[in-house]
Amino acid sequence: MLVALFRLLSIFPLPLLHLLGAALGWLVYLCSPSYRRRLRENLARAGFSARLRQAVSEAGKNILELPFIWCAAPARVLRTARVENWALVQATLEQQRGVIFLTPHLGCFEIVAQSIAAHTRLTVLYRPPRKAALKPLIEGARARDNLLLAPANLSGVRMMAKALKKGEAIGLLPDQVPQEGEGVWANFFGKPAYSMTLSAKLQGMTKAPIILTFAERLPHGRGFVVRFVPFEGELSGDAARQAATINAAMEQLIALAPAQYFWSYNRYKTPDGVGGPAAEQEAA
Repeated sequence: MLVALFRLLSIFPLPLLHLLGAALGWLVYLCSPSYRRRLRENLARAGFSARLRQAVSEAGKNILELPFIWCAAPARVLRTARVENWALVQATLEQQRGVIFLTPHLGCFEIVAQSIAAHTRLTVLYRPPRKAALKPLIEGARARDNLLLAPANLSGVRMMAKALKKGEAIGLLPDQVPQEGEGVWANFFGKPAYSMTLSAKLQGMTKAPIILTFAERLPHGRGFVVRFVPFEGELSGDAARQAATINAAMEQLIALAPAQYFWSYNRYKTPDGVGGPAAEQEAA
C-alpha cells in the first residue's frame, strides 16, 4: 500500500510536491506539541530561531519529495540536481586513496548519493527502517546502478573499508545517532550528543580524504544544488575529540542553509544501553 502511494506521488512534478510538502510541514507543526517543542528547542540551541517559519516548511518538503527521489525514473530525478564543484571530487578520486563523503541531515540528503553515483561507484552505510513496510521501498530506491548498500554492522564496515582501499568512494550520515558501542558523547551545537565514530575510524584506517556534501533545496521546486566542501579539520586525539571535530564541521555546513536542516530529528537522545555523557566522563 505504501509503495503504491509513493509511486503514485512520484508522478507529480517536484514543484507541486514541494508546495504540498510545505503545507504538510505546517500541519504537523500545529498538530504535534512534541514535534513543535523539539524543533523550536533545537533551532534555538543552534542560534537559528529566526529561521523557524522556513524550517517548518522545509521539513514538510523533505517528506513529500521522497516519493519523487525514491520512485521516479533515475534520469528524471537527476535532471533536478545541479552538481557544483565536482572538480574537487574528481581531483580527490584521482589520488586513488578513496573518498569519504559525510552528509548531514541537511537539504535533500537522499539525492546526494544518487548524484555521486552518476559519476562514480559509491558505497553507502544503510540501516534498515524499523517499519518493515518501508524496507522494500527504501532498499529498492537506494540500491541503483553504481550505488551499493552496506549494512550497519561489521560486514558493512568491511565493505566500506574494502571500497576505500580500492580507491572508491563511500558515504555516511555522521549526525545519525549510532547504536550502543558505536559512538561517543561529543558536543553538537553546545550540547552533548551521542556521535558516530565510524567515519573517523575509517579515515584513520585508510587515510582516505574526507569531503563534506549536501544538496541545497532551491525555492519553488526548482530542484537542488549538490555542493562539495573540503574537510579542513584534523582528526587527532581520542575518539571523543575526533567526533567533536566532525560535529563542528557539520555545524559549519548546516550554517550554509540552516532552515533546511532536519531540526525535528531527536539528535540528543540516549540510545538503549548507553550511559549519559556524565557517566562517560566519570569512566574516563
